[in-house]
Amino acid sequence: MADHIVKFDIAKEPVSVPTGTLIAEAAQLAGVEIAQPCGGQGRCGRCAVKVESGVVRRRSTLRLTAEDIQNGYALACQTVVEGDVEITVPPQEKIERRLTTDRTVAEVTTPPGYDPRVGQTIRRIFLTLTPPSVDDQIDDWSRFQTAVRKEVGITDLRASLEMLRELGDILRQGDWKVTAIINSHTWDCPDCPAQLLAIKPGHVPETDPLWGAAVDIGTTTVSVWLVDLLTGQVKAQVAEYNQQISRGEDVISRIIVASKEGGRETLQKLVLDTINELLERACKRLQASQGDIVKVTIAGNSTMMHLLLGIPATSIRLTPFVTAINHIPSLTASEVGLRVYPKAVVDCLPGVASYVGADITAGVLSCGMTESDQVTLFLDVGTNGETVLGSSDFLVTCACSAGPAFEGAGVLNGMRATRGAIEEVWINGETKEPQYRVIGQVKPRGLCGSGLISLLSEMFLTGVVDKAGKVNTSLDSPRVRQGDHGSEYVIAWADETSTGSDIVITNVDIDNLLRAKAAIFAGFSVLADSVGYPFEMIERVLIGGSFGKYINVEKAIQIGLLPDMPWENFDFLGNTSVKGAYLALIDDNLRQVIGEIAAKMTYIELSADNKFFDAFMSALFLPHTDSSLFPTVAAAFEKE
Repeated sequence: MADHIVKFDIAKEPVSVPTGTLIAEAAQLAGVEIAQPCGGQGRCGRCAVKVESGVVRRRSTLRLTAEDIQNGYALACQTVVEGDVEITVPPQEKIERRLTTDRTVAEVTTPPGYDPRVGQTIRRIFLTLTPPSVDDQIDDWSRFQTAVRKEVGITDLRASLEMLRELGDILRQGDWKVTAIINSHTWDCPDCPAQLLAIKPGHVPETDPLWGAAVDIGTTTVSVWLVDLLTGQVKAQVAEYNQQISRGEDVISRIIVASKEGGRETLQKLVLDTINELLERACKRLQASQGDIVKVTIAGNSTMMHLLLGIPATSIRLTPFVTAINHIPSLTASEVGLRVYPKAVVDCLPGVASYVGADITAGVLSCGMTESDQVTLFLDVGTNGETVLGSSDFLVTCACSAGPAFEGAGVLNGMRATRGAIEEVWINGETKEPQYRVIGQVKPRGLCGSGLISLLSEMFLTGVVDKAGKVNTSLDSPRVRQGDHGSEYVIAWADETSTGSDIVITNVDIDNLLRAKAAIFAGFSVLADSVGYPFEMIERVLIGGSFGKYINVEKAIQIGLLPDMPWENFDFLGNTSVKGAYLALIDDNLRQVIGEIAAKMTYIELSADNKFFDAFMSALFLPHTDSSLFPTVAAAFEKE
């Protein structure tokens, strides 16, 4: 098999690859990052590169127009090298929108009555030992255990071999005054002996923080809160987009990538890099040391947890959709790969099922729905569309594969919420002319999730599309036309955009959006039906997740994404997952509650439920086939 030279315009050196190598694989060898939001399945079209010269073979041209192909464009994940080639890589998206989870510390308050002496398993103890003498030849470890027993009453203390090796030198360096950090127990062994985590010579200042971290691994965003365990106060909050996005924007894409040779290791490294960089950023803000972080709690969906720990996740997407593990044992930072104190306790919070993970159990804890008699619907609007219905008496949950359409994937001109994304649209009912708002107040490059919801609502209310979401081609407007992908509506003309191309939404795009919103609506419809609660009996709707912060309730109701209820019944809570991880970090009692929540949840597997299919089909219209479910939308049409 012949080898060929591949030159990338942004790479320092060309690479040599054999015939049949994917351009995406060659790019990795050259150290060139090309985003593959669909995980290399050829569905999204966002890994397009330009072949300037040479011979390649395109396996698929999905999302490419005839003009694109004529100009040399090819999908990196679907095009193989068959000769020496030169390739130009278009600029990749940069994240420039402020993340909702990277907010000011003032927004987080310590739970009322929080007492670290009661709720916190990690303790910092100042000890002054009696030095040994000819008349007192008790060994160092026994002497240390005695001091601990007298100071805090711990009668059974264990230490690692490494700690025992260091103990004698540290005691003498501190002139028999030391600071010890002890973990009284872990969640999975509450009756086990206490563990000595660290020992330092001398007494550190009592005002020095004792650091812990709460982590939420979202499919899109990773968030880290740095917390003083002595006070329960959040001292720093940082967030960044999950680096795994480059290998797939949804969990199914990433599971597929992980099943390929080297894929699991790549995805594990990407998420660990993201978390470790955030820990470093948070510590720099406070001039703290990562090595002083002694406890970490982690929340995330089941796939994210498996990928973090390098556990095979293939079974999650295959019938009967079973995880390798839902309740992960207590681990250490060195085992996981976190750049904190190596013996730091790492607690991965419990999940329920393949598609209802620790992000949801943590979210249920943080929103307080199990402490209320009110029947509450809790939604995490994302690629999985997790839903929980319940109160203090019951909890039922499900997840529907909504896909990443509301995050811009699977949409011709879709994009993440970055600079240049259209985030709000208004359409004149008479002229059908649009107005829009763009993130960063620059020329638009595409449409993000909130913009797509807004656009679809406006198109429906102004008659640009019908109930089935089909573009009305009979309209007398240059905005409506036939394109390479069927009927489409033009939001921005080429001379208005930064790309020099029209920004449009096609019938295919709208079909993808309808399927996403239908899956979410059908999911909570089936939950409500399973426990005999019609929508009018649901008293609150709580929406978690970063994306929820940007949803316009009115627009979301108008397209049938959210139930038609009074606006005051909706609460947008932001990142409930990291909030739940924080509560579990500072309070062992609440950590136990999360375990009880996971055990209490009744999981409904929608793929095995015919009711879901019927509800999904009914919701594939704007806003729904049953217009009586959306009286305010019907009233809006009557006013027209």
